[in-house]
Amino acid sequence: MSALIIPIKNMARCETLFDKIKQLSEEGLLLNINQINWHSDFPKLLPVTVHIAHDNQKLYLYYQVEGEELRTVNTKDFMPVWEDSCVEFFMQRKGEKTYRNFEFNAHGVLLASKRESKENAEELAEGLMASIQRFAIIEHVYKDGAQLSNWALYAAIPKEALGFLADENLSEQIIGANFYKCGDETNEPHFISWNAIDMPKPNFHVPQFFGELIFE
Repeated sequence: MSALIIPIKNMARCETLFDKIKQLSEEGLLLNINQINWHSDFPKLLPVTVHIAHDNQKLYLYYQVEGEELRTVNTKDFMPVWEDSCVEFFMQRKGEKTYRNFEFNAHGVLLASKRESKENAEELAEGLMASIQRFAIIEHVYKDGAQLSNWALYAAIPKEALGFLADENLSEQIIGANFYKCGDETNEPHFISWNAIDMPKPNFHVPQFFGELIFE
């Protein structure tokens, strides 16, 4: 897959959070998270998208998920949100061996860390965690007698939380990244990605399968 461009947008002109979401939805890079990598064991596919943009200071993400039987058991940051209805963003700066993971459940509860591997991680510092804005929207619907949820997650991640220095601009930076939708303990466990993963069992901690993104 060729590198994709994360557009730069003037988010400061937006007066409200909803204005930012509207701008992201209309002008951000749109990715479909639709790769089922372990189809025989985990065939569940949900309509999931993410819109992406930046303003040189922050990376903006807006996920949308349709028709999920919601699970939101974990209520505090650093709890195992991947067990819940969850969307994720993993990234690695070009030339670095470590990578970072940002995992959000449908209530915006966040697990974020800097990692050398799945097993070896350093939790994001409290100040950086507090700097990441999160906003969740949940719409409950009924389909064939079952209660399902359409939900969305907005996140604004400062460049420092991504591993960039305060005097670095995001423009022209290159990262490896993947975007995920999962729910290990939901009624229908699923492990869906943007970029395909060739592993024998579910594992998102695989930078070798990240796609390339360039900040405009």
